[in-house]
Amino acid sequence: MIKTLKWLSVVSSIGMLFILLGGALVTKTESGAGCGDSWPLCNGELIPSNITPELVIEYSHRLVSSTMGITILALAVLAWKFIGHIREVKFLSFLAVFFLILQGLIGAAAVVWGQSDFVLAAHFGISLISFAAVFLLTLLIFEIDQKLDAKLLKIKKKHRVEIYLLTIYTIIVVYTGALVRHANANLVCGDWPFCKNTSPINFASYSMEQWIQMGHRFAAGILFVWTFTFFIKVMKLYKHSRIMRWGWTITFALIVMQVIFGALIIFTLLNLGIALLHALVITCFFGMLSYFILLSSRSAKYEKEQ
Repeated sequence: MIKTLKWLSVVSSIGMLFILLGGALVTKTESGAGCGDSWPLCNGELIPSNITPELVIEYSHRLVSSTMGITILALAVLAWKFIGHIREVKFLSFLAVFFLILQGLIGAAAVVWGQSDFVLAAHFGISLISFAAVFLLTLLIFEIDQKLDAKLLKIKKKHRVEIYLLTIYTIIVVYTGALVRHANANLVCGDWPFCKNTSPINFASYSMEQWIQMGHRFAAGILFVWTFTFFIKVMKLYKHSRIMRWGWTITFALIVMQVIFGALIIFTLLNLGIALLHALVITCFFGMLSYFILLSSRSAKYEKEQ
């Protein structure tokens, strides 16, 4: 059964990546209306007759999401049944299924009734939480026979709190980035890092879309600086822990890549490949933060038991 769980968890984690990237592709190519206002059918048909590029993108995303929904549900049920004695498994199983269903319902509501940009922007963040839950389940399953060696760490309380806050703040930054896409504010600022690289900068002349774009850049800048300062702390205070050193080195590398891809989106005039890499990197970054939340939770439990 453990072997089956491993296969299911790997397929589910990869599938969640495809769901996230597929959703980003739908948004970036403006294919949300590819199937009209019909859901779960496409233009009222199980097998669409009038094929368009937008229809292919939207319907493919629906098929992947529904298929992976079944896979993730199977993973959650089997994990609950066979390894539910592991402290975090039941909670993560619930999170994975709940947020996957929630993001599906929001997507369906957007198709049938339409939603504001501010509501649609929450879609990616919700999917991100479901991905993190599936990813952590995968790590726990591989940890059973020590194929993944995640030793218990003693993380100081103040650093645990900072990891929690950094993760919550990342969700906020992700929301602002999704809002940029849904508000069609990707290219309203032709310059980078400021909207208009002139002196003095006239903020009063900014449109709503420009404020949304610059608000995301400002929030992302804080996230970069915060991640960098925490990375420095880890290098100084946890130099004897391989998991902390290598984990936060990867995490910092991801946020550097995220900033680079964010700038390249502007310079390449919204190149689709760059935009999808931007979504992929922030997904991996959030996955790493979620892993450190798991380690922090274990550290807190160990501290209470002492």
